[in-house]
Amino acid sequence: MPLYDTMLQEKPAIVLEIGTALTKLGFAGEPYPRSIIASEVLDHEAKNAGLTTPNRKLFDYTSEVELYDWLVEFLKTVFFKYVLVSPKDRKVVIVESVLCPTIIKEKLARALFCHFDVSSVFFVPTHLVVLATLAVETALVVDIGYKEAVVVPVFCGVQALYAAEAQPLAAESVHNEIRRQLVASGVDEKLLTETTVEDIKIRTCFVTTAERAAKFRQEDEAAIQPCPDVDYPAKGDAIIKVSGRLRETAYEVMFPEDNDRLGLPYIILNAILKCPRDTRVPLANNLVLIGGSTMVQGLTARLKSELLALLKTDLYKERLFIQTFKFHKAPAEPNFTAWLGGSIYGATDLVLTKSISREAYSKNQTIPDFTNFEETRAAPMRG
Repeated sequence: MPLYDTMLQEKPAIVLEIGTALTKLGFAGEPYPRSIIASEVLDHEAKNAGLTTPNRKLFDYTSEVELYDWLVEFLKTVFFKYVLVSPKDRKVVIVESVLCPTIIKEKLARALFCHFDVSSVFFVPTHLVVLATLAVETALVVDIGYKEAVVVPVFCGVQALYAAEAQPLAAESVHNEIRRQLVASGVDEKLLTETTVEDIKIRTCFVTTAERAAKFRQEDEAAIQPCPDVDYPAKGDAIIKVSGRLRETAYEVMFPEDNDRLGLPYIILNAILKCPRDTRVPLANNLVLIGGSTMVQGLTARLKSELLALLKTDLYKERLFIQTFKFHKAPAEPNFTAWLGGSIYGATDLVLTKSISREAYSKNQTIPDFTNFEETRAAPMRG
């Protein structure tokens, strides 16, 4: 149970991490979120038709007006169905990536202040608050979610955004690869809904070793013996045959072998390479993997072996002098480690001093952003 009555008789802040696929929500000071729900809404056409099941992804909007309307509907569901508190005069902590489009931040703040009348909103960056769960100041944070993999170095509590790297190497790419291979093997595409494909990925797929992956790329069936096939029941009598080759190669989209050199190991090394020389070894010894896609079996071991192998190639051996890579294990599951960091921040005095208050927002509705230096300098006056 949350500490409803603190020494200051303050109600705990509501902490939200709104992702592309899933949203984590709960109260500040708690060790895990109350609920993890899909970031989906019911559009007006479906609502008028009498439907009740959400049918649109929250961020698949076509206009700013539509985004605002969907955010209002989604926040109603969050506050009154899951958190079960009135948002009026509540403090809200939003855990969001610094690379999140500014329009989403602005519409979210407008919905919270103008529609739900919250007392303050505190935007905290995902890659920074993750370190609060580990009590460290320096780390290379690798966030692999649904849409993309984002790598941001953090040194002494400061995000090095000039060294950030991002590529669409995440769950969506894995889902597309699974769907492609199953359709090629004769499976009816109508059976392969997003939910079914995700369930197949979670239950059957894993990251294989670099040696086995290289043999699979040879396209020689006799070169390697794949793992056992699996029969997956779908929609009653229908059975989807998941081949052993699919189970091992679904995640190879994260480790492409091409001339672009933009696979997951490459963007991690490139991010380190962009940082000053004296920060590279500490960053390599403090890697933090977050996001639901990092929970797959075998990813950490494969990533470490790929990184060590790349250090010996001509591309990096004369530029990066790193001997080891070490990975942190956060005190929470990777899919809500960022939310836990926001929960920690929301339980400190920062939520009082660094938040955007309702009064400040009514005078100036521009949300401070790291790209706007004028707003950044004026930020301390807003709380």
